[in-house]
Amino acid sequence: MKGTVKFLHDEHGYGFIETDEMEDDVYFDLDEQDSDLQIEEGDEVEFEQGEGDKGPKANDITVL
Repeated sequence: MKGTVKFLHDEHGYGFIETDEMEDDVYFDLDEQDSDLQIEEGDEVEFEQGEGDKGPKANDITVL
């Protein structure tokens, strides 16, 4: 799935991705991603959608 990083909280290590396919934004946790991931608000990304405790969650994020 593809989307755009809508919000990133560097200090706490989480953010949200906006997609055209889903109504809700998709949560991600930087601690659960590849340690080499360099990501910023506005980046176009590709990811695998999973389920988190409170809704959709992004896994295996790649910056496009």
